[in-house]
Amino acid sequence: MNTISLITDFGLSDNFAGVMKGVILNINPDAKIVDICHEVKPQDIFEAAFLLKGSFRYFPSGTVHLVVVDPGVGSERSKILVKTKKYFFVGPDNGVLSLALKEEPPIKIIEITNRKYFLRPVSDTFHGRDIFAPVAAYLSCGLDIDEFGNPIKSIQPLELPKIKKTEKSLSGEIIYIDRFGNLVSNIDQDTFKNFTKNKKFKIYIKDKIIDKLSHSYTEEHPLKPLAIMDSFHYLEIALNSGSAKDYLGINRAEKVVIQR
Repeated sequence: MNTISLITDFGLSDNFAGVMKGVILNINPDAKIVDICHEVKPQDIFEAAFLLKGSFRYFPSGTVHLVVVDPGVGSERSKILVKTKKYFFVGPDNGVLSLALKEEPPIKIIEITNRKYFLRPVSDTFHGRDIFAPVAAYLSCGLDIDEFGNPIKSIQPLELPKIKKTEKSLSGEIIYIDRFGNLVSNIDQDTFKNFTKNKKFKIYIKDKIIDKLSHSYTEEHPLKPLAIMDSFHYLEIALNSGSAKDYLGINRAEKVVIQR
């Protein structure tokens, strides 16, 4: 239980992420801290939830997954700790944990209220340092989750955008753009295969048409967008040695339509 993963929108130019690690190590010097990402777009709860969903299962059993993307810091939003079969999740109750918890169902949810495990005084603007980091650290030491507060029955939900399906078309959207400019859609591999059934298809995005699925980024000319299943099994639009985002002038929520 010594491993603690971190996802935040703090970036690396300020001291916020480093201070959180200092708090953790002051409580548990043996903690193994793993930075998943500190470059989540500011206040982007969905992006953080999507990154957690694609990351948590690759960690050892007992890992504490700590996520601090918290535009409601200082407000009445709850602070939660979730125990599942293999992991613990700590963060604000704003939906940021919910995509992962659909795949790793909760055994118990605790609303964090026991100030005994907070730093003092508690800042109105840095609960990552004063509440979430110490709770994660104490939890990694083996403290029972019931020590942190009282059980609650549910958390704030967050949903992936719905895929629209007709007899001849599948309509999704871009939900994530990585640092390479690759455009990740909400169309997962199983949905894609079940719809296309190994038959001819066309993918429409903006004013471009893609009529095949590539298996590497080098299969197309550098100025021709390609479609590929990414490492997390979602349909991705990419560009050989370039940024599909910049080339197509696309942001999140752009439509992706598949026709057969």
